[in-house]
Amino acid sequence: MKLWSKGLEPDKMIEEFTVGNDRELDLRLARYDVEGSMAHIRMLESIGLLAKDELDVLLPALEEIAAMIERGDFTIEPGIEDVHSQVEFMLTARLGDVGKKIHSGRSRNDQVLVDLKLFTRDELRSLAAETEALFKRLQALSEEHKDKLMPGYTHLQVAMPSSFGLWFGAYAESLADDMQMLLAAYNIANQNPLGSAAGYGSSFPLDREMTTRLLGFRDLHYNVVAAQMSRGKTERAAAMAISALASTLGHLAMDSCMWMCQNFGFISFPDELTTGSSIMPHKKNPDVFEIMRGKCNRLQSVQNEIALLTANLPLGYNRDLQLLKDILFPAFNEMRQCLRMADFMLQHIRIKDGILDSSTYDYLFTVEEVNRLTLSGMPFREAYRKVGLEVADGEFKPVKSVHHTHAGSIGNLCNDRVAKKFYSIYDLIAR
Repeated sequence: MKLWSKGLEPDKMIEEFTVGNDRELDLRLARYDVEGSMAHIRMLESIGLLAKDELDVLLPALEEIAAMIERGDFTIEPGIEDVHSQVEFMLTARLGDVGKKIHSGRSRNDQVLVDLKLFTRDELRSLAAETEALFKRLQALSEEHKDKLMPGYTHLQVAMPSSFGLWFGAYAESLADDMQMLLAAYNIANQNPLGSAAGYGSSFPLDREMTTRLLGFRDLHYNVVAAQMSRGKTERAAAMAISALASTLGHLAMDSCMWMCQNFGFISFPDELTTGSSIMPHKKNPDVFEIMRGKCNRLQSVQNEIALLTANLPLGYNRDLQLLKDILFPAFNEMRQCLRMADFMLQHIRIKDGILDSSTYDYLFTVEEVNRLTLSGMPFREAYRKVGLEVADGEFKPVKSVHHTHAGSIGNLCNDRVAKKFYSIYDLIAR
C-alpha cells in the first residue's frame, strides 16, 4: 500500500531501487511515528477535524500499536512502503474509514521530519549518557593516579613531566567540549516541524503550539519552509557532534595503542582483553583500540558524507534525503559502541609505576631546573643557556621532582571544576 497511490503501481525494479532498505531503517522510527500521530490527532480533535468519539477509538488503537513496537512484534509488511503507511494501514484495517482521517493536515514530509527529530533527540540523549559514563571513569582514574608521573611529549620527543592524572583528566575535559556539540545538535533537533506539511503549511487551522507541547519540543520551527529545510541540517548537526566525540576517542585510542607498546610500556590490560598472533606467541595486541581508532576515523567522515548528499539541493523535499538514514543511523550505533567499549577497557587499565626512574627520561626535568634557577634570581635566558650547555656536555643531573601548582597543572588538576563545566552542559540534555 502506498499513501500516494492513485490506482497505478510503479514498476517493481523502480520500487526496489527507490525504497532500498528504507523499510528496515524505518522500524527504528516506528515508536516516534506513533507518538507523532497521537499528538497530531489530539490536535485535530481540538480544532474540529476529528470527533471526540473518533479520537476515543484512534488513541487506544495507536497505543496498541505502540505496545506491539515495544514488544518487538511490529513489522512493515511486504508491499507496504514505509512505517507511516504501515501504521495508517493497521488503523484502517481495524477501524475502517476513521483510520484514514489521521493524515489530515500533514504530509509524509513533516511526518518523517517529526519522527527523525524525536529519534535524533533520543539518540543524542543516549550518546550524552554514554559520554557521561566515560567522563566519570576518566575523572575517577585521574584522581586515582594523579600522583603517578609519566613523560610528556611534543613532536614525539621527550618534553616535560606529565602525570596519569593529567592524561586521564585531559580526555575528561575534552568530553566536556564535545558535550557542547551534542547540546547544539540536540537544540536543533528539539524543534517541532509538524504542521509544515509538504513544506508550505496547510489551509486547516492547525494548532502547532499544541503539538509542540504534546511532543515535548523546546520550540517550534515557525516558518514552514524553514521546517522542511531542517531536513539534512538536523542530521548534519548530529554528525558534527558524533565527529567531535569520535575525534576525542580516536586520540585516546591512539595514545592507548602507543602506551601499550613495549617501547613505552606505560599501560597494560588483562590478557583476555588483548589478542594474539598466529605465529608470535608473545603478542598481546591492542586490537580493541585499533578497531576503535579506525571506527572513530570513519565516523569523522559522516558529516562530510551528509554535506555532500545535501549540497545544493533545490528547496523543498527531495528523495535524496531518504539516504540520510543510511548514513546517520549506523553512525549513532557505532559511536555508542565505541563509547561503551572505551569505558569497559578503562575499567581494567593497569598503570606502570616508577616510569620516570629510568635515565631515558632525565631530560624531562630540564625546564624544572631552568625554572628553579630563574626563581633563585638568574635571568631566564641565562638559566636556559646554562642548562642547555649542561645537556650538551652530558653534565645535566636532574632533580626528579615537580612543583606545578597553578590551575590545571600536575599538582592542581581542577577536576571538580571540570566536572562542573561538564554537568552544566550535560544537564541541559539529560533533564
